[in-house]
Amino acid sequence: MMAKAPVSKSRSLLRSVEERALSKRMEEKQVPYLPKDCFSNILVRLPIESLPSTRLVCKPWYKLMNSSIFIDAHLQRSEAVLIFLTPMVRRDEYLHPFSSRSVLQEKPNTFSVEVNLLRLESGPLFHQQVIDPRRKFCIQFMEIKDGKTKTGEFNISCLGGIKASCNGLILLENKLKKGRLVVLNPVTRKLTELPLGTLSQPHRESYGFAFSDSTSEYKVIHLFDDDLRYINCEILNVGTRTWRPVNGPDFGLISWFGYKPVSAMGALHWVPHINDSDYIVSLQLETEKFHTIHLPKSYRIHDGIIEMGGSLCFVSHSEEMLQIDVWKLKGLSGEGWTKQHSITTGCILDMVPLFGMRKTEELVFKREEDRSLYAYDFQLEVMTKIEMETPLSRFYMPHVNSLVSWCPKDLSEDGDY
Repeated sequence: MMAKAPVSKSRSLLRSVEERALSKRMEEKQVPYLPKDCFSNILVRLPIESLPSTRLVCKPWYKLMNSSIFIDAHLQRSEAVLIFLTPMVRRDEYLHPFSSRSVLQEKPNTFSVEVNLLRLESGPLFHQQVIDPRRKFCIQFMEIKDGKTKTGEFNISCLGGIKASCNGLILLENKLKKGRLVVLNPVTRKLTELPLGTLSQPHRESYGFAFSDSTSEYKVIHLFDDDLRYINCEILNVGTRTWRPVNGPDFGLISWFGYKPVSAMGALHWVPHINDSDYIVSLQLETEKFHTIHLPKSYRIHDGIIEMGGSLCFVSHSEEMLQIDVWKLKGLSGEGWTKQHSITTGCILDMVPLFGMRKTEELVFKREEDRSLYAYDFQLEVMTKIEMETPLSRFYMPHVNSLVSWCPKDLSEDGDY
């Protein structure tokens, strides 16, 4: 009787293994295998606010969503938005600065740019109490869909203004250190502090932020004038974190830094004067040399240059004909401009072009009078007033939410997942 016990146990173990194998085969029949490309195509369509948590579901998803292939695919599908700052204290509440009702309460998971900068420096936590909440801004974004706006939250607070935006990265002022800058991705909350460049007065300098396709690097361009009104230039490669001087534009080409530069076609472009500009000043990112590009007509106060569909476009008003013309630059080497569209319906003289939608053929305008938004559909040839959830902030710029990082791409991330 004792000899039969091991045999019985062996049969029981074998039966258990067979049952597990059968169960696994049944599961495989019920849940069909999904190729890797299918997972990628599903995940790349998820709302931007769900991506940071989704990539923590499992190791394969984490590796996939951190790969440069996925990040680039998501960037190409992302729609343009307006990023802006909202004061945490309303202007009228400064009259009662010590009132508990005057300071908006931050959410528990709010990411403070300044607190995290202090942590990077291994600073003591009591520094967090030094930051006056009345000086804080919330970073938010406004998306436009189906003729309406919707305000999105990053749950991020900061003290400094937004200098520039590129592929989902923003260039922020670092108010903890005079003249310093921070590069931040509001979606991933990754940030890095940049070294100090040349100090200049805000109204006598201009910052640009762009991606160089030839070197796959993000570059920060800083223009500033000296006491003799010569324009100087220094450039920082975010990966190497070193400022280096380059030759600036010729004397007299730029008289005003009020217009933010536009990145398009491998170059940064500045409108050089407040009004009546016959040319723009461009810096090619590969050669890092400045040159001028003549405009098809003189630039007036409500005109604008924008990036649209990868090209640089000049949007000009014709007061005599009550129309808005959209010109497309053919190339950076003097090829000239071609008129792509003439908008003749719904035109108002104080409409300033803001940006072109990336996924729909629409151009978004802002009226100077009341800061209302309008969208022109090039296919339907219709100008529509956009229903706004909240009034447009005074501190805004075109932006795209993404997972992009300033770090050099690691090809090992693009392997199997």
